[in-house]
Amino acid sequence: MDIDWPADFGNWLDRLEADARAGDEHSRLMLVLTARALDQLRNLSEPPDREEELATLRWVRQSRRYPLWRVSHAYHPEVAVRLICWFPPDTGKVVVALFAGNKARLGDLFYNGVAARADALIDQWKRETSYEEKP
Repeated sequence: MDIDWPADFGNWLDRLEADARAGDEHSRLMLVLTARALDQLRNLSEPPDREEELATLRWVRQSRRYPLWRVSHAYHPEVAVRLICWFPPDTGKVVVALFAGNKARLGDLFYNGVAARADALIDQWKRETSYEEKP
């Protein structure tokens, strides 16, 4: 699966990598967990099916305009990285639309606004890439 994302995610990832290289251990941990999540997405042969969720890849029930999925990792007491993704139909791509680098502090509040924030970022990605959905 090819991975793409809007510029906001790319900027966040660049800052995270810079902070990790500078010796920030929290950033290093977040970078490792984010890289694992991206690898999981990259290794998918096709978009997931709502009927066959995995422990680390689940459908976001709060999704509105787009069918969203969340990639997570096993419990860690200091950090909870979550990537919110959308699979544009018939493209072989996954778009990382939203991320939570420290969902551990936010808890379920994070999911209350996921759909609205992800919708806006997916729309941003569509503008950035000139993506048009097929009728």
